[in-house]
Amino acid sequence: MNRYEMIYIIDTDLEEAARKELIEKVSALIENNGGEIEKVDETWGKRRLAYAIDYKTEGWYVLVTFKAPAELPRELERNLQINENVLRYLVVKLVEKRSAVKPRANKPAPVEAPAGEAAPAEEAAPAEEAAPAEEAAPAEAAPAADEQ
Repeated sequence: MNRYEMIYIIDTDLEEAARKELIEKVSALIENNGGEIEKVDETWGKRRLAYAIDYKTEGWYVLVTFKAPAELPRELERNLQINENVLRYLVVKLVEKRSAVKPRANKPAPVEAPAGEAAPAEEAAPAEEAAPAEEAAPAEAAPAADEQ
């Protein structure tokens, strides 16, 4: 099973009882389709949106972390898209950090110069010379209104 994180924004016009019912409905949808809820975080609460969505400027944010089969996020998105009380949603797969990177086994050994010979010097690229400010063409000034 993969780990996922989902955030969805609920319309603030929804009353508290209906909002709690919607959160329970989404949690039940995850569990009924073979997922395991790790955490439901409602502490973000009511916040101002970055831009108006359907003429609404505030939303109730809910963050859910869960484990589920790979097919579940598509089903969740389908159900959240249908629900008119959900303004926006995003489901993201969490990637586990690897503990350490293994060194390559067939890494080539560094090449050393034979004893008594100097290592070949790298040729430096020719430096481009900047043109002096005096040589630059002066910008033509627009004729003043008084001169006409």
